[in-house]
Amino acid sequence: MQKKRPLTLYILIAMLLGIAVGYACHTAIPDKAMTTQISGHISLVTDIFLRLIKMIIALLVFSTLTVGIANLADGKAAGRIGAKAFGWFLMASLVSLALGMVLSNLMQLGTNLGLPLPAADASTGLKTAAFTLKDFITHVVPKSPIEAMANNEILQVLVFSIFFGSALGALGESGKRLLGVVDELAQVMLRITGSIMNMAPLAVFAAMASVVTTNGLGILATFAKFMGGFYLGLLCLWLLLIGAGFLALGPRVFRLVGLIREPFLLAFSTASSEAAYPKLLVALDKFGVQRRISSFVLPMGYSFNLDGSMMYCTFAVLFIAQAYGIDLSMGTQITMLLLLMLTSKGMAGVPRASLVVIAATLTQFNIPEAGLLLLMGVDQFLDMGRSATNAVGNAVATAVVAKWEGALEDPAQEGKEQREEQRDPSRGIQAA
Repeated sequence: MQKKRPLTLYILIAMLLGIAVGYACHTAIPDKAMTTQISGHISLVTDIFLRLIKMIIALLVFSTLTVGIANLADGKAAGRIGAKAFGWFLMASLVSLALGMVLSNLMQLGTNLGLPLPAADASTGLKTAAFTLKDFITHVVPKSPIEAMANNEILQVLVFSIFFGSALGALGESGKRLLGVVDELAQVMLRITGSIMNMAPLAVFAAMASVVTTNGLGILATFAKFMGGFYLGLLCLWLLLIGAGFLALGPRVFRLVGLIREPFLLAFSTASSEAAYPKLLVALDKFGVQRRISSFVLPMGYSFNLDGSMMYCTFAVLFIAQAYGIDLSMGTQITMLLLLMLTSKGMAGVPRASLVVIAATLTQFNIPEAGLLLLMGVDQFLDMGRSATNAVGNAVATAVVAKWEGALEDPAQEGKEQREEQRDPSRGIQAA
């Protein structure tokens, strides 16, 4: 029987082919309007793939989270798991923001740019009014679960699922039939996910080809210093996250890193954390995380644990301040971090949310919002890194919380016992 090649290999090949095709199109067609039009046609495949992901994500979160909450049996367990998850999210957020601040101050990426700066009063076209504490808190609670699912408001779906799952679990035996139906719905959504993921390499190819066709590779050279510094920061953050996972999980954390390669590459190449969600859920299953934990913690992480996005916010704000020669005291920078800590929690499900959060923060500290125009040309390439980092952070967080809850199984040990049982059937009889 021929061994099936891993999806990771096809995604890597698709990325390289996409870059090559995009570069060829950009070089052969000097007309900017024409390359933009071609890019729009190429990106159609990626758009369809992401729409298919959005088609299943709300029902997938609802069904898996409802079953997970119902199986917890009591509200105390849900509260305990939620508190542990939020504790991890808070620490990870602080580390991401602080690391970004330290590295930005050390590298001074915005100084001596050698580029013309946009006029301070130039408009970015971003709406920043939506990011207020009042609006965020009221936005968390859905007016209708159907509306929340229709709009893919994952945070609202999460809130409704917690209420629905808790009530379903409280019904006891009388709720078993409905719980079984919801569980079957989860299995159906996972089966659909498997079919959609077969399209992932095509989506990755189209995403890379589209971006490079429009911008070319020259724009990367122009902003090489900033992008290199940012990806160095992400690398440091990955090492810190894996190191923290090692303290909690031991050497098994390296197996987790291996299992999340596919969702990592998927998030990176499509610049979408949502695209990686179904694959992350499957990878955590393989790692041994019980579904009642992963279906609860992972959706929460997608709303409250955006490590890569928060580091980018710090990098971008300080980059723009340095570019305009604005000196921010350490006290001001710490205040800025606390503000980002709050406003970043409203990122989930908002298109180009990082840019909106950055714009809102810039105006609070009298830094020209127009500085964002410097970064918009390379934002897609930066979004790839932060989306992939969000996936890594949420996978590690979910595995650690499962470990703390005693809900982390060892598939390797179970497989060893099964193999021993097959070699010596009497072991299974004795165990029975």
